[in-house]
Amino acid sequence: MKNVELLMPAGNMEKLEYAVRYGANAVYLGVVDFSLRAMRKGSIITLDNLNHAIELAHEFGAKAYLTLNIFAFNNDIRLLEENIEKFADAKPDAVILSDFGIFNMVKNKMPNTDIHVSTQTNTLNYESVKFWRDLGASRVILARELAIKDIAEIRKHVPDIELESFVHGSQCVSFSGRCLLSDYFTGGERKANHGNCSQPCRWSYKLVEETRPGQYYEINQDERGTHILSPKDLCLVEYIPQLIEAGVDSLKVEGRTKSLYYVSAVAKAYRNAIDDYYRDKNADLSKYFIELQKVGNRGYTTGFALGENKPDSYSYDISKGLAGADFLCEFKGEEKDGTYFVKVKNKMLAGDEVEIITPEEQFRTIVEKIYDEEFDEIQVANTNADVWIKFSQNPKDYKYAMARTIGVKAHVS
Repeated sequence: MKNVELLMPAGNMEKLEYAVRYGANAVYLGVVDFSLRAMRKGSIITLDNLNHAIELAHEFGAKAYLTLNIFAFNNDIRLLEENIEKFADAKPDAVILSDFGIFNMVKNKMPNTDIHVSTQTNTLNYESVKFWRDLGASRVILARELAIKDIAEIRKHVPDIELESFVHGSQCVSFSGRCLLSDYFTGGERKANHGNCSQPCRWSYKLVEETRPGQYYEINQDERGTHILSPKDLCLVEYIPQLIEAGVDSLKVEGRTKSLYYVSAVAKAYRNAIDDYYRDKNADLSKYFIELQKVGNRGYTTGFALGENKPDSYSYDISKGLAGADFLCEFKGEEKDGTYFVKVKNKMLAGDEVEIITPEEQFRTIVEKIYDEEFDEIQVANTNADVWIKFSQNPKDYKYAMARTIGVKAHVS
C-alpha cells in the first residue's frame, strides 16, 4: 500500500514551489473564472503560465491537480469550451470538478486525465462514492461534514477508488461550501461559488428592531463577541493515524489565498507528522499541533471528524486568523561574508532571538548584526525593508529559509 499523499494549495507560482519543497506530494491550482479561489497577489497562475506551473510541480517530483470546480452557468460552459484545449495541453495529473456539465466536457475532451470530484458535491455516503466511481471518477474529495468512522465505512464499501479528506484550514459555515451570503450582501458582485467570496461569515453583526431604526444591539454569546457565523479552523494533525487507517489516500490542506509562510509552515508540520507516523505507528503527534499554532488561525477545532460539531467549534471573538508567531523574514537567495539578504515581513531588532525554518531544519538563532542595502550597520530592520542579516547560526541551505518569532502567543487557542 502506498503512503498517504499530502496535498497542499498552490495559490501562485512561488507558493507552489515552497509547498513542494516543504513536503507536499501534490498541489492543487486553478485559474480565474474556473476556480473557487480568485487569486489577486503574486505571480498568479493564468492560462498563459499554467503549462509552466504544472511542469514546475513535475520537475519537483509532485503532482498537480487543476481546479475547475465552479458551479457553471451557460456562459461558463461557453468559456470552458473556448479554453478546454489549453487545459488539456497543460497535462494536469487530475481535474477537480463539481459540475456535471464540466464533468462531461472533461471526460470527453480530456479522456486521459483523472477526475477528482470536489468536496462541493457534499459526498457523504458510500452509494454516492459508488456513483462517482461508476461515472468515471478516480477520486472523491469527501465532505468535511463526515466523521472519521463514516470515512472508514465508505472505504469498506468502496475499496476501488481514491478518497481525499480535508485535514487543515478555514471552514465554511454553510454545508460543503454552498453559500449565497456573499452574493446577497454584495448585490451579486462577489459570487462565492465563482471564486470571489467576500466572507460575510467573518463579519461582526449587530441586531436592529424594525420599529427602532438606528438603534443597534450587539449579538453576544457569553460575552465573547458577535462573529456568530465564523467557524474555527480545522486541524486534524493529531488524527493522522486514524485518517490513514480509515482508508484516506490524500490529506488536503485549505489555503490558496494564505501567505507563503502559512503554506510552508503547515506543509512542514504535516510532512513531519506523516513521516513520524510511518516510522512509528504510536508516535506522539501533539508537538505538531503546537507548531501549527504558529501560523494564522481562528482557533482550532476537529470539526465533524470525531462525530459531532460542538458549539466551541465557532470563533465568537475573532474573525481574522491570528498567528501564534510573527513571520519575520524571507531569505532572498544571496549570501555575502556570512550575512544573508532577506525581505523583512515584521520588524526585527539586533539581538533578537528568532527561529529559522527550512524544509530540512528548524532551530533558534540570534540576530547578531543588521545592515542596510548599502551595507551600513543598523539596529532595526523595519517591515518591508530589504536588509542583510548576520545570524549566530546559519541554515545549511538558505534558499527556502524563513525566520519567525519564538514560541506561541497567548491569544491563539
